[in-house]
Amino acid sequence: MADELAWQPFRAELDRWQRSGRTIAFWLRDDDAVQPTAALDRLLDLAGRHSIPTTLAVIPAHARAQLAARLATEPHVSVAVHGWAHDNHAPDGEKKQELGPHRSAEIVLAELSKAKTAIDRLFGGQAAPVLVPPWNRIDGRLLPSLGEIGFAALSVFGKAKQAPIAVINTHVDIIDWHGGGGGKDHGALALELVRELKWRREAGSREAIGVLTHHLVHDEVAWRFMERLLEVTAENPVCRWASCRDLI
Repeated sequence: MADELAWQPFRAELDRWQRSGRTIAFWLRDDDAVQPTAALDRLLDLAGRHSIPTTLAVIPAHARAQLAARLATEPHVSVAVHGWAHDNHAPDGEKKQELGPHRSAEIVLAELSKAKTAIDRLFGGQAAPVLVPPWNRIDGRLLPSLGEIGFAALSVFGKAKQAPIAVINTHVDIIDWHGGGGGKDHGALALELVRELKWRREAGSREAIGVLTHHLVHDEVAWRFMERLLEVTAENPVCRWASCRDLI
């Protein structure tokens, strides 16, 4: 009963969308994959049950051939480039960044070019030309050059801003990073989704809502939220799940 009450505001907002004759796209991005794990299997099984396209942001420097072999049987999976090694180059006291202004743009772009080549080679047709900066941060000086090294889209967190390439952001992070990890309260997450939906309905925005997960740190609270979200959206004609390729 408590779980159903938590989802009532979300269902009510979807009803408003249905009355307006509009539909909403969601997309799923999961970060930090490098090798097959039980948690990754659980994510892929969950998404597969509902035929949900999933974008895995894979760390190129640490990605293994075993991961490519595991994903080869998953037709709904796309692989994005998650920086190079997910290393922090910011000094103590600053927010963590791998793609920040702490190194020359030439060095960072060369690293990203190497990263894209590695992902393309390892994952073949499942590789998507999407850059996911570690910690969702990137130096603005790099943006004009991303297309030149083969990227068609950038994905960070928050409302999309103008950029030289497509921007397909995430907006709802299910992990409670400031509370020690694990999943956020379901009611709080449902209200985050409502806020994203309401803004789009009132602004007339067609921006897809990106849901951000990190399978390696999920607890049962996080898994239950994703299970319920996929169930609720699957049964509602207002909702559809898109792949990152659909959004570029």
